Parts: sequence; structure tokens; C-alpha cells
Amino acid sequence: MKKQKIFGYMRVSTKEQHEERQKIALLQTGVPERQIYMDKQSGKDFHRPQYEKLLKKLDDNSVLFVTSIDRLGRNYEDLNEQWRIITKEKGADIVVIDMPVLDTRREKNLLGTFISDLVLALLSYAAENERINIRQRQAEGIAAAKMRGVKFGRPKVSLPDNFLEIHKKWREKEMTIKEAAKACGLAESTFFDKARGFEKR
Repeated sequence: MKKQKIFGYMRVSTKEQHEERQKIALLQTGVPERQIYMDKQSGKDFHRPQYEKLLKKLDDNSVLFVTSIDRLGRNYEDLNEQWRIITKEKGADIVVIDMPVLDTRREKNLLGTFISDLVLALLSYAAENERINIRQRQAEGIAAAKMRGVKFGRPKVSLPDNFLEIHKKWREKEMTIKEAAKACGLAESTFFDKARGFEKR
């Protein structure tokens, strides 16, 4: 019997996140360091260079380790599709380290596969549902804040007291835009925007 090929996959959402914790967990399960693939990007889709490279290496003699299911992906439909590709099309096994029930090496029969697939579906659905709820709560919070009069975005810069006088001199070419902006205590771009708005009114 051929020795199984062992792979690990890591994903961190941004460059600020540290990947060391995931790497240590993968190494402790026996994944060789050279067989660990990592992407530094969001889990919203599967267009990830290292993941795509890894996928090409998987076959029916491979085991893929991930530290948690959200490292593999966060979108319910995409996650289930990738699980199907890895386990059914490629014939590889998946082991989710922090969720022992998601280990397709266990009970290689119809019931074992059914349980793994069912747990995955429940977990990924719950995760996606929570994200939808968070977005909805954020939207409701913003709407409530707006009703209370809370302003979002940059505060508007009010016109300085000398704006009319300086604007007139600038338009009559007695001053450059740089001089006019400095006299008003504004950035050149801000002065120009204020001038356009004033002229439109």
C-alpha cells in the first residue's frame, strides 16, 4: 500500500494577521513544512493562487489538513462545492483539526461520509447565517444612528470668513490658486471644490 501524501492549507485574512498558530498546529499533526500551502487573503471565494496549486496535487492517496473549517472558506455554497471536489472528484481525505468529526478518514462507509457531509453543511450554513446577521445588525445600527442625527463621513469644511474676497481675487487672476488656498487656510483641492460649489450656487 502506497504511503499517503500529507498536505496542509493555511489562510490568513490580511497581512497583519500572524499565521504562526496555524502553522504550528499543522506541523504538530505531522504535515511536512514543504507540503504546507498558504494564502494571505480573504476567504470570500476560492480564487487563491496557493489553494489552486494545492488542488492540482490532491488525489485519492492524499490527506489535506486545515486547522479550522473557516480557513478553508467562509461562503456556504463555495465551501460545500470545494468539499465535494476534494472528497468526491479528487478522492482525497480532509481533516479539520479543531473539529474531529470532520475527518473523512474515519468510517470509510456511507454512514461516515453522510455524517461528515451533514456536519459540514450545518457548520458552514451557521457561519454564513451569522455573517448575514452581523451585516444586518450593522445596517440597522447605521440607520438608527442616522435617525438620531449622527453624521457619517468627513465633516464638511465651512467657508472661511475671507473666502468671498479671496475667491474674487483668484477669479480676477490677482492671486494664484496656491496663494488663494493658503490665504483661506485650505488645501488647494479643497479651495477649488469650494469655489466650484460656490459658483454653482
